[in-house]
Amino acid sequence: MLPNLDRTPLSPYQRRLFLFLSVATFFEGYDFMALTQLLPELRAEMGLSPTQGSLLVTTINVGTVIAYLLVRKADRWGRRKVMTLTIVGYTTCSLLSGLAPSVYLFAVAQLGARVFLIGEWAVAMIYAAEEYPADRRGMVIGVIQACSSLGTIVCAGVVPLLIKSPFGWRSVYFVGTVPLIVIAVARRNLRETARFERLAAESTGAAAPSLWRILRSPYRRRMLELALIWAFTYVCTQNAITFWKEFALAERGMSAADVGRSITIAAVASMPLVFAAGKLLDLFGRRIGAGIVFTLTAVGVVGAYSLHGQLALTVALVFAIFGVSSVLPVLNAYTTELFPTDLRSDAFAWSNNLLGRIGYVLSPLAVGLAAAEVGWGPAVAATAIFPMIALILILALLPETRGRELEDTSAASAL
Repeated sequence: MLPNLDRTPLSPYQRRLFLFLSVATFFEGYDFMALTQLLPELRAEMGLSPTQGSLLVTTINVGTVIAYLLVRKADRWGRRKVMTLTIVGYTTCSLLSGLAPSVYLFAVAQLGARVFLIGEWAVAMIYAAEEYPADRRGMVIGVIQACSSLGTIVCAGVVPLLIKSPFGWRSVYFVGTVPLIVIAVARRNLRETARFERLAAESTGAAAPSLWRILRSPYRRRMLELALIWAFTYVCTQNAITFWKEFALAERGMSAADVGRSITIAAVASMPLVFAAGKLLDLFGRRIGAGIVFTLTAVGVVGAYSLHGQLALTVALVFAIFGVSSVLPVLNAYTTELFPTDLRSDAFAWSNNLLGRIGYVLSPLAVGLAAAEVGWGPAVAATAIFPMIALILILALLPETRGRELEDTSAASAL
């Protein structure tokens, strides 16, 4: 049976919100690629070894865990307030990153940037889930996430130019102050989600929710299942692009210019696939979509870290970048669809930011230590097994949610 191609039209406000969320998540991808592109230059200027560079990445990534405290507040303060706070916070930390006089202050500023960026990204996905019709939810989540990937392309393209400017690598972070202009103009039209407004009206005067409430709810098991899937996925995707420049320079003898060219070409070539990922989820479902996306992720990462020749490596990198970007709409959809409104931010914070990010934070250090012994290629290629484990868990544990209202999917998810 062919999928139904008739889709609910979007209202003028939904289209404006779509644009706002897409611009906001653009900078999450920009900042992620900035650190990836600048790591060799940062190590050279600050006298860091490859292992110390991995430790720097690990330290900065702790901010993605700390973001747990911010994301869960969206269930108390509201989605709109937290979204505004995260964008202003990121702008400030990006400016401080460019001004940092030492590696320690740079690490602190970037750690703060990650807190706000991941908070903004999580709340953007909650907005997308709560404000759009069920038959277009996957597409909206996918396109908003794809705009993060678009940020990586822009960053990959401008870094070689910005490094040559008088401010060098610091100018890359100065560009990150642009979100302040976006928020100043666009936040006036940003509304609270209708679902949260209904929840707030029903719970007026209620005491602040317990930090542990989800662990005492019928959704505990589902949250822990998603946390495990997120953690396994991040072990691979967090490292697949981060260390590719190090690998290409040290083990394939490519020049910095060739590396930048390959990353840019691969990122641009992957974009049609990345933007199609969310549509795939709406047309064929979350489970089939997950099967395609997670398999291509593993294949792309193995190829990107084991093949020889710039052409072959670039082609493999297309699928690696596609995978790193497209696993997120799959997991974002599930993480927002399987919990009720009063627990949605809390569940996202627990499963992604607090528990799932263990793989995100610790894996770069583990890969860096392994690379010191066996090289970047074998060390990163070996992580491709983890998306396949995550896929097995998805197919074994998670239901199909395509086209179903959030109230239905969350009620059926209570265990």
